[in-house]
Parts: sequence; C-alpha cells; structure tokens
Amino acid sequence: MHLLKWLYPGLKFKRWLFLFAIGVLLTGMGLAVVFNYKYLDSFEELVFYVTYTWTGTYNYTVTALVGSIVILLGVVIMLLATRMIIRSLITVLVPDKSSRLVDMIYEHRRLDKGPNITVVGGGTGLSVLLRGMKEATRNVTAVVTVADDGGSSGRLREEFNVIPPGDLRNCLVALADTEPMMEKLFQYRFSGNSDLAGHSFGNLFITAMTEVTGDIEQALKESSRVLAVKGRVFPATTSKVRLNATMEDGTFVEGESQIPLVHKRIKRVHIFPHHVEAVPSALKAIYEAKVIVLGPGSLYTSVIPNLLVDDIAKAIRESNAVKIYICNVMTQPGETDDYTASMHVKALIEHGGNGIVDYVLVNNKPISQEMQEHYAQEGQYPVLVDENAIESLGVKCFKADIIDDSQMIHHDSQKLAHQVMEIYHTLQQDN
Repeated sequence: MHLLKWLYPGLKFKRWLFLFAIGVLLTGMGLAVVFNYKYLDSFEELVFYVTYTWTGTYNYTVTALVGSIVILLGVVIMLLATRMIIRSLITVLVPDKSSRLVDMIYEHRRLDKGPNITVVGGGTGLSVLLRGMKEATRNVTAVVTVADDGGSSGRLREEFNVIPPGDLRNCLVALADTEPMMEKLFQYRFSGNSDLAGHSFGNLFITAMTEVTGDIEQALKESSRVLAVKGRVFPATTSKVRLNATMEDGTFVEGESQIPLVHKRIKRVHIFPHHVEAVPSALKAIYEAKVIVLGPGSLYTSVIPNLLVDDIAKAIRESNAVKIYICNVMTQPGETDDYTASMHVKALIEHGGNGIVDYVLVNNKPISQEMQEHYAQEGQYPVLVDENAIESLGVKCFKADIIDDSQMIHHDSQKLAHQVMEIYHTLQQDN
C-alpha cells in the first residue's frame, strides 16, 4: 500500500510516470524494429503456447489476461525503479527523512496549494498561531512588530543598533520544519553572570547574521534556510522605533516595556519617530494575502504597533483579503484591564482606521471557576464577549473553542489555525 501512495492526487508524480512509461514503450517498439520483431514474435508465440496448454484451445480472454499481467508488472517495476532512484538521491540530501519520502512530497504539495495568509502581530501569541498555520498552508507570512525594548532584544538593540530580534526569532522557530535540537538551540538562553547571561542563542544568531549580510531581511532569509522555515518572516519596518503611550489621565509613558507598569488606562499608543518606512516585502505580502490575521497577542504592545508604521494600516484597509482579529481570552494587567471584546476591536479601529478588521474570532469555551480564581490573583479575567457591541462597530463575530486549558489558559495552535481556515473556506463558499 505504501507504494500506491505515489499515485495519490497532488503529488504531480503520475504525469512523469506516464511519460516514463511512454519512453519505455517507444524504446521497446524501437528495439522491436531494430531486431525485426524477432524477440517480440518469440514472446507472442510463448503466450499462445501457454494459453493453448492451459485451455486446450486458443482463448483470447486468457491471452488478454496474460498481457494485462505483463503491463501491470511493467508499471510496478517502473514505480519501484523510480522510487529507488529518488530515494537514492534523498538519502544523500536528507538521510533521516528518506523513509517517509512520499509523505513528505505529498505534504509539501498539499501545503503549497494553501491560501496566502499574512499574520500581523508580535509576542508569544503570534508564534502560537504560526505553529498551527504552517500545518494548513506553506504560503504564510508573518509581519512582526519591532518595538520591543526589554530583555535580550532590548540589550542587543542598544548595543548593536539593530531592530529587536526576539519576536522575529520566535516566529522563525514557530514556522520551522527542522530537528527538535535545532529549535532548542535557537531558544536556548544563557545563564550565569557573564555578558551573555539572559541572551538567547537565536537572538545572537540573527544579530550576527545581520552584521554579516548587512541587511535584516537577508539575515532572516538565511536564518530561514537553517531552520527549514515553512513560510516567511518580515519585520514591519527596519527602522529603530520606540513605542510610547498617552494615558487617559494625560500621562505620557515612553518605552514598550514601561507601558504596562504604570497600570493606567491607555488612550493611544504612538511610535517614535512618527513616520517610518514599512518593509516593501511586508506590504507586498499584505496586498497579496487572501487572509490577513491580526493577533493574537498584547493589544497595544504587540498588534497595534504594526499599524502605526507608514502604509501598513493603509495596505490592510485596501486589501481584498478576509481580515480577522483574534481576540485575547484573558485581560492583560496594565494594558487591557476590564476590556471587553468590543473594546479590543474599537482600539484597533481607532489606531488603524475603519476597514482594518472584518471579523473577530473569540473564545466560547467556558473557563472553570478554579482557573478564573487562579488568574484573578494575577489581575487577569476572562474577556467578556459583547457580540452586539462588536457588530455595532461593523465587525462580525465568530465564536469557537480556541483555547487549551489543560494546565494554563492560552490559545491552542491547531484550533486557531482550523478556525481561521474554516472562516476563509466558509466565506469562499458563500461568494
């Protein structure tokens, strides 16, 4: 049965097998002409003799059956020979995966046919979604915020004058189709008291690659090859920006990492410099997308900063793609305290303009009382889904189970990807 997998639809293998068969047939016919049909006549006489021996008379049905068996045998031999040729090559190139060659090819072809999906955001929420999306389509692009100024990313940003690599690293790892050890290596964080303490290897790798290539896009491209990334990752801008916030009481806070610490209601966030050029490849990905997903992730410090880069919000508004916002399940202390789902959507519209989002995906799986009490100790509460208020903003609401609450409450990669594809396919059928 494993051999028959080579005949599955979508592998683009049958056409070449058929061409191979034509070549064999032509070769056989040519040999027959060269040798004046001598060997072909001998084979035909043998078939007639065997038929007569079995039946006592010439029987065309038995002759046809023998011919069919010969044809089937020839096809099996061609399949086997072709498979062994390909496996010989693959064994040299990727020896560890040669045993599941046909599955790899089939999966690659299936994912290649997936829709163009562009995901805009940052933080851990974005990487969670990407882990699921890479199993639905190979044509996924992440447009990532570069406003992070804390931790390892913040230190590298100041020391080497580069855009913060942390969120970019997480996206690369999330989209990677590589060995677990390579993923562990990229996520490894140095400990101790040395200058490397707190840095992740992946951040250092991307920073070094940027220094070597002289360009962050090229650095990400080369890093993607190392990790065998299923998709593309682009920063929203290559400019060094700082995220600031104006609070409702008029307080002005500088720095992405400082905004949640003041624990005041945010009125608006800004980037400085106010006008920075978007990465052309990111804009191209937005315009070419069939689906644009905003989030999940911190509303004001991961999702919205992308919309403040010149032309990003404009490109999203003008795109004909299905625009989906994945709303957070729990409120975030110091950022979205007491926020409902409609307040999340309203903040997106205020910063990105009307038309920035068409649909909001919210969780409808009940959260246990025990979990709610646990999160309440951290000042986090379930986001209330006020569907009527959402639709009054001109945005449609999709409710589904999109979380994993087995230990902690967080978005589930597979459920998120399934629902995004479900929304897309449902709308395609309706149109």
